[in-house]
Amino acid sequence: MSKKNETDEKDLKEEVIEEALPDTEIVEEEINPVIEEEEEGLRDQFVRLQADFANFRNRTQRERIELYQRANEDLLLEILPVLDHYELGLQNAEQHDADPAVLDGFKLVLDQFQNVLNKFNLKPIEAVGEVFDPHHHEALTHMPSNDYPAEVCSNQVRRGYMFGDKLLRAAQVVVSSGSAEAKEGEE
Repeated sequence: MSKKNETDEKDLKEEVIEEALPDTEIVEEEINPVIEEEEEGLRDQFVRLQADFANFRNRTQRERIELYQRANEDLLLEILPVLDHYELGLQNAEQHDADPAVLDGFKLVLDQFQNVLNKFNLKPIEAVGEVFDPHHHEALTHMPSNDYPAEVCSNQVRRGYMFGDKLLRAAQVVVSSGSAEAKEGEE
């Protein structure tokens, strides 16, 4: 190609570009606000998705912790009757003068068992001598007692337990109704 043809082609391209530019500028001015609105909408959507994901992550973590605690509660509730029977057997063996070496062995096992339960934040509820609390005690009966004033737990039938701050099992107790002599004087 000759230089003249190249120059003519360049001029022609420039004319086409110049003619297209005014239209392009108008189109850009019209598109720019639309793009900004769309960009802001996408940014808004992105922020909401991030917040939704953070909420989802927190909720699943909370549910996982609750599931773990519930599984521990269920297991401990199954183990507590075994502990009760073990303690009753040990008390019975002490009352019937069992071999001291055997008693010491059973006491060591009981201490280990209680240490394991303490690691899982399981604490026994002490009831005898305490004021009756319906949130921690289950009253089986009222009986007169010369040793304890009215509305105080005089005997524990079954030990209660707390799992952290939550009541796992209420203590079954006998509640004192006051001294028998005071009751007779009232009648």
